[in-house]
Amino acid sequence: MADVIEVTLPTEFHPGWNRLPGIQVVGRTLTIDPAEYFFRLESHSWLVADWEKVRTGLLPIHETTGSAVEQLALDFIKEHAKPTADPALVLRTAYEVYAYLFRSELLESAGLPNVTADHLRMLCEAATLMALNKVELDGHISNIGPCWFFPAATSVVFGLDEEEGRMLDELYHGGWFNEHRRIESVKAHAALGGRLVHGCQAAADQSGGVVAPYGTTMSTFRQDLETFKAEWIARVYAHSVEFSG
Repeated sequence: MADVIEVTLPTEFHPGWNRLPGIQVVGRTLTIDPAEYFFRLESHSWLVADWEKVRTGLLPIHETTGSAVEQLALDFIKEHAKPTADPALVLRTAYEVYAYLFRSELLESAGLPNVTADHLRMLCEAATLMALNKVELDGHISNIGPCWFFPAATSVVFGLDEEEGRMLDELYHGGWFNEHRRIESVKAHAALGGRLVHGCQAAADQSGGVVAPYGTTMSTFRQDLETFKAEWIARVYAHSVEFSG
């Protein structure tokens, strides 16, 4: 089993993360015991690109009639992304991606009156940890932690009811429901070596999400989800009884 993961991030994480097995949060420092935290951990390599390079070299670029935003992101990944066996680097990179995607200034123009800065913090923290999930090109899901099941994990960690947990899930997967946000998401996720995909249909149903390589076989991805989904969701929710407000 992999070594313990320790990373210090720019902001403090919610102490409620301590309710999940295998993760300890003390201020800005996260410590993860892979043997306890992951439901499945088969891969110890991720693809990342330097966030500063993404910020300056990809985010300002616009698609054209001859080059769609997905092609821009794919070309950038091919040129700049490199494999890493350091999960702390993945988490640090993911934090930068999601601090950007869920920045508070967007609340003024998002048209989502029920979304608060607290929700954005929840999104950033949970999505950062989701970056350790991994799916292979053939669609097999190789790494799965509790944050795969976004509403379940956030309900345990932040004490949310089911409705609020599903709202967060919709915000995470939907890129805030407009084309500008989707384009932003495609480009930002190049730092994590792929694009955000999820297994849900029209509504969030805890089928999870992952930053997958371009070209991943989605049919196998969805089939693999069905082999573990119900059991592992129940295991996450089991820890909600420990919530005390």
